[in-house]
Amino acid sequence: MNHEWLGYVAATLTTLAFVPQAIKTIRSRDTRSISLGMYLLFIVGVVCWFGYGIALGSWPMIIANAITFVLAAIVLALKLRHG
Repeated sequence: MNHEWLGYVAATLTTLAFVPQAIKTIRSRDTRSISLGMYLLFIVGVVCWFGYGIALGSWPMIIANAITFVLAAIVLALKLRHG
């Protein structure tokens, strides 16, 4: 298996794993059990992985982290708005 395909599989699985939580939070607007500090650190980490993906020219890393950033940013915005 080409290492690039392994990156696509890993990126797809880790991004898809985050989607149900994001959808649940977006639908319910319930963010009481979500840690603000965790989401802030998570988003910074995702931005770093995104930048690292750009530096490497790794499309699986770039795409997965761009999608994860958007979803995490929405959840963070809901957390900031609804507490």
